[in-house]
Formats: sequence, structure tokens, C-alpha cells
Amino acid sequence: QVQLVESGGGSAQAGGALRLSCSISGVTHMSVCMGWFRQAPGQERESAANIDGPGGKTYADSAKGRFTISRDNATNTQYLQMNSLKPEDTGTYYCVRAATRFSPCSIRPGDYDFWGQGNQVTGSS
Repeated sequence: QVQLVESGGGSAQAGGALRLSCSISGVTHMSVCMGWFRQAPGQERESAANIDGPGGKTYADSAKGRFTISRDNATNTQYLQMNSLKPEDTGTYYCVRAATRFSPCSIRPGDYDFWGQGNQVTGSS
């Protein structure tokens, strides 16, 4: 059974950096779309970044130039490096994985079958 376990996150001052990690178990490959969604209080979940099977990356406009998504196929781990944090980056971040291959990666939450437990990220002003 597929499980996604997140770690990292926390709180940092505006301009600071945080990193999220997501360890994936119960899989034999990393060649499907994976990514990170975030949900601010009172708002809907939105895609922050995703990575497709060949390694193509897509970012939300608000994350471009500041966030970097990456993965380590050898350890089945996904990362989100967040630099130049802003207060509006505050929210719960979820690691996600699709069950089937499609391209380009979707930014709709319903297209992802597996979700991590969520980790809080706070950018304080």
C-alpha cells in the first residue's frame, strides 16, 4: 500500500528558507506525476509545484523563482525547497502522487490519488 510521509517545514521569518521532504513507500517507480499542494486557512488547496515522470517541473506563479521541487529516485523521496519565504506562503503543505501516468501533470487535487498527512509551513513577517 502506498504511503507518503512528510517531514520538515516549520516556521521561518520572511526571506528565510525551509525544506519539506516526502518519503514514499509501497511503490516500485517514481515515473508518475508527483507534487506539493498547499492550503492556506480558509482557502482551497492549490498546486505549488509538480514533477512529471521524466522530471519536468511546473510551479505556481507565486512559487516561481523561489521554490524548487526535486526527487531522489534511489530513495523514493521528494523534496520542496522553499526560499525567500513570504507570509502568504503560510499554510499546510501536502505531498501528493498520482496513481497513473499522465502528462502534463495536473494541478487539480482530485487527480492525485495519494496524499501525505500535511505539514505546517509558516512564513512570519
